[in-house]
Amino acid sequence: MKKTTLRRGKTKNLLESSIDCALLAVEIYNKPRAPFRVETFITNMIMAWSRLFQAHFNQTIGETYFYKLNNGRYELIDGEKKTWDLAKCIRTYGKLSAATKANINLFIKLRNKIEHRTINKDEIGLMIFGECQSLLYNYENELIKLFGDEYAMNESLAYSLQFSKIRTTKQKESSKQLLSSEYKDIVEFIKKYRDAIQDDIFNSQEFSIKLIQIPKITNTNKNDLAIEFVNLNSISEEDIEKYEKLTTIVKDKVLKVEGSNVGKLKPGNLIQQLKDENSIIINHNDHKCLLSIFKIRPFKDFCEDYDPFETNTKYCHYDEAHRDYLYQENWKLFLIHVISNNLITKEQWKENFKNKIILDISSFEL
Repeated sequence: MKKTTLRRGKTKNLLESSIDCALLAVEIYNKPRAPFRVETFITNMIMAWSRLFQAHFNQTIGETYFYKLNNGRYELIDGEKKTWDLAKCIRTYGKLSAATKANINLFIKLRNKIEHRTINKDEIGLMIFGECQSLLYNYENELIKLFGDEYAMNESLAYSLQFSKIRTTKQKESSKQLLSSEYKDIVEFIKKYRDAIQDDIFNSQEFSIKLIQIPKITNTNKNDLAIEFVNLNSISEEDIEKYEKLTTIVKDKVLKVEGSNVGKLKPGNLIQQLKDENSIIINHNDHKCLLSIFKIRPFKDFCEDYDPFETNTKYCHYDEAHRDYLYQENWKLFLIHVISNNLITKEQWKENFKNKIILDISSFEL
């Protein structure tokens, strides 16, 4: 591993600031009674990643990691040049794995969602614990890759102690009942994001680290560490098979998926089936209007905050690999129901689309 000795200057200041953000993120996350643990962790880790790339760019290409206007001048905010955001840094750097990019992208989107919200709930933290751990591990791996082992943080971090019984079933159910619509929206977003990414990325430890905590009861050396971390990417196939057998101890259900996107329809196929099977004739513009006014999937010219993952998963899924949308059989049945029964006319859906009026789909469902 290369060793980089940085002199005092902007690169070193940016790098030290990046490391401080990461350490602060971990410190707050590991404090059980600290308020806003999840928001603080996400915000500080986004800053840690951003400043890590800024330090790298400052060292390699100089102070050019700023947005420019069409006239070639730098874009200013309060008199300061506007630095590239994290997404732009990742694209420019271009060396992260697909799983690492998917992991960071999840937290960029989460940061945007929680900017004006408070998600001080343990359930959210537990739900994304694996992704949080990967975000941190990926950060340190990239930190070492770019600036050398001397900047590794693992010696200064401690494993967070855990209670043996985190939650009882009744506690979980009571807590779920208290979840506001904002919490439900965030939970739904996380589920949809996970569903949309490819299986090989989802199963990668660079996207989400899955931990099984089992007391070590075999004879061990008195000098052994109490905690051992094993990276599946670095062990043999035989040991991976043993791990898979071990996980059956704690799994209560194994779900096998034979293929992805089975039974889902592309828009052209959907429109053709409506015509062939039910004599319902609509074109792609009609379909866009219906998708928009019933809030099935987002369109840039209809939504203020466009996010491709914001779909009604009962009817539609975003396929990230192909950057398009696929529709469930339920959506076809819904269209047959509302159009055949004249619950909404072509003139009405066009007028609603023109005026950006969203209809409550539950009032039209079977």
